[in-house]
Amino acid sequence: MDRFASLKAAVETAALVDAHAHNIVAVDSTFPFLNCFSEATGDALSDVPHTINFKRSLKEIAKLYGSDVSLDAVQEYRSISGVESVTAKCLKAAKISAIFIDDGLELDKMHEIEWHKEFVPYVGRILRIEHVAEKILNMESPGGTAWTLDSFTEQFTDYLKSYADRIVGFKSIAAYRSGLEIDTNVSKKDAEEGLNDVLRAGKPFRITNKNFIDHIFIYALEVAQCFGLPMQIHTGFGDKDLDLRLSSPLHLRNILEDSRFSKCKIVLLHASYPFSKEASYLASVYSQVYLDFGLAVPKLSFHGMVSSVKELLDLAPIKKVMFSTDGCGFPETFYLGAKKAREVVFSVLRDACTDGDLSIPEALQAAKDIFSENATQLYNIKTVSESFDSNDIALPFSMKLDLTAPVKGVAFVRIIWIDASGQHRCRVVPQKRFYDLVSKSGVGLTCASMGMSSHTDGPADETNLTGVGEIRLIPDLSTKRIIPWAKEQEMVLADMHLKPGIPWEYCPREALRRVSKVLKDEFNLVINAGFENEFYLLRSVLVDGKEKWVPFDATPYCSTVAFDAAFPILKEVVASLQSLNISVEQLHAEAGHGQFEIALGYTTCENAADNLVYTREVIRAVARKHGLLATFIPKYALDDIGSGSHVHISLSEGGENVFMGSSGATRYGISTIGEEFMAGVLDHLPSILAFTAPLPNSYDRIQPNTWSGAYLCWGMENREAPIRTACPPGTPDGSVSNFEIKVFDGCANPHLGLASIIAAGIDGLRKHTTLPEPIDDNPDNFKDKVQRLPTSLSESVEALDKDTVLRDLIGEKLLIAIKGIRKAEIKYYSENKDAWKNLIYRY
Repeated sequence: MDRFASLKAAVETAALVDAHAHNIVAVDSTFPFLNCFSEATGDALSDVPHTINFKRSLKEIAKLYGSDVSLDAVQEYRSISGVESVTAKCLKAAKISAIFIDDGLELDKMHEIEWHKEFVPYVGRILRIEHVAEKILNMESPGGTAWTLDSFTEQFTDYLKSYADRIVGFKSIAAYRSGLEIDTNVSKKDAEEGLNDVLRAGKPFRITNKNFIDHIFIYALEVAQCFGLPMQIHTGFGDKDLDLRLSSPLHLRNILEDSRFSKCKIVLLHASYPFSKEASYLASVYSQVYLDFGLAVPKLSFHGMVSSVKELLDLAPIKKVMFSTDGCGFPETFYLGAKKAREVVFSVLRDACTDGDLSIPEALQAAKDIFSENATQLYNIKTVSESFDSNDIALPFSMKLDLTAPVKGVAFVRIIWIDASGQHRCRVVPQKRFYDLVSKSGVGLTCASMGMSSHTDGPADETNLTGVGEIRLIPDLSTKRIIPWAKEQEMVLADMHLKPGIPWEYCPREALRRVSKVLKDEFNLVINAGFENEFYLLRSVLVDGKEKWVPFDATPYCSTVAFDAAFPILKEVVASLQSLNISVEQLHAEAGHGQFEIALGYTTCENAADNLVYTREVIRAVARKHGLLATFIPKYALDDIGSGSHVHISLSEGGENVFMGSSGATRYGISTIGEEFMAGVLDHLPSILAFTAPLPNSYDRIQPNTWSGAYLCWGMENREAPIRTACPPGTPDGSVSNFEIKVFDGCANPHLGLASIIAAGIDGLRKHTTLPEPIDDNPDNFKDKVQRLPTSLSESVEALDKDTVLRDLIGEKLLIAIKGIRKAEIKYYSENKDAWKNLIYRY
């Protein structure tokens, strides 16, 4: 985790308003696919494969499709899949929520605007004024007489007005025809002669006469201003029909200085490249000028894209700069435009923060403005702005469309909860019943379910939970996903309610929300978290006629051989996680035989816990599909390395990482509030273990000299400490971006584990607790001076029993149940010495 992680997450998950694009064409269109990568035409297309944009973009498309990196392979995939499938895939990956289409660029076999509405929630139309004018001239004039300037102008303005309530804006391509030095006072005589010049050329008419184009532009601008519609103007580069010398936005001075049009919003398209600096200047001094960087992004080199967007922001207000893809003909252009825009905007805003131009909260707002809010407000698209829900915004595009509606092809819905022993359980209902009833009213569940242990499907003694009483599992529709390995099913995480709308105090997800709310209300802080998942892959063998599960391989830490052998499994795991919008940061073979690790991207603690649940589901299911068994138990083999679920924690205020301190200005590179929070966690760590290390087997893992954190201490980049401050790449020298808790394993309920950590941190903040000196060596070398963490579940339960802070913040009844379950685990595994070996089937 680094200083810019929240910014990166915001940029990568933002829903996009694509404010300028064109129609998609059929697969068998004559429009060359090479135009995905270049504005070139004719013979110049043969040079396109030698451009940086082509080489970069082809790799990115091939990766999206899972095809070989070649033009033939990509085109074969497109042909086999069909344009509908490819469009759905590209626009889903792009996370585009709205597209404004200029359909005045007529392409062979292009789909109508209505067709595009199958793939995005909102599609608006941009009306190209030159195309309208040509369309009118190609029709018969009223009464069958020859066109006059008056008769044309009346028809032209009436046409524009008739569409004013059905479009989001107008567009002019005057730059392509006669240049942008518009004569705002073109005489009627000159305009009439211009019209006659066009008519003499014969049908089909193509308007190129400057005086007539200026006349059209002025009247269209009047209509646009009357109806409050923006006018998009092509500026800067394009295909060879354009005279670049005449496409500089500086030529628009006559328009911008004319008081008649001072209230007409003018959008300079394509970053005006290579006149980006000039465009930035105009937007800074003229209130009516706005900027759109589509086409420049993604057609330029990465350096060129970044430079162009930076130049736009040199002077222009951020509220005036907008995203578009300039997608044209092929859905891949929309995907590439969105993907590169995210990368470029992140790079630009990150640099602005590094240089001190922006704070992190300001950069977060800038990302929202550029990607959606500026366009939403400028084009006055209320239906789009209402569709942007910050609670949904990180969800995959298709999920946002189908949260409350049945998904075609799905037969069943799994309703998943995690009990206090950390086991994943589910109820399954047919899809129709789910949407008719269960999505709102839930399904019944015995209260005993939160009292079950790892070895018995019944309530443990001392939990105060029995088979008497029933609660409701209420699906949290924001977590609903199509199951990647069983696409005829969906899965959704559930909250536990006494009745719909009244949370049950034993609900783990609600417990995490409760303590998170206290942290937010008292300190205005949000916890971000990222989990590492260590697990063993086991294969089945017969020993004396009996099935036995043994490690997948016997390779060492970070072995390339191990990764090669497991690659088909790991590749499918990562693809499945990505389809669930769960970010994977890295993966590798671990030190145990058959052991691997997958590190997830960090996000808010509630999302991190939910993501961990789905990640475990994915890993187990994909392994099972390949004939293997994946297990997260802490100590699969007593003579081998254990598996943890280490969690990295940081504090955020207003989207900015406030755990991190300034080099030299704070102790240990941690902020004051960061130190107080972490010190609280350290103080309560023995009782936290009852949540994060919930089985006797957990303590077989937490041993000295195994990098599992066996002593009550902390260290700076000390992997033998249970709490380690971390400085990942990108963290400023002398600063710490997050801390890692190593005593968290794969049998823990992630919501309860995080709740206990936050509760402890709140206590540290309230008491202004300070950290002891860090241990910068193996703590086992100082065991006479450093306290040992609990060596058994009994000791951690004893610590929890004395911890009034966790009791008060998490809830007494829930803690009683947890302690009852842990005591049942202690008793059972002490009486059944080999029973821990069966845990591989449960975790």
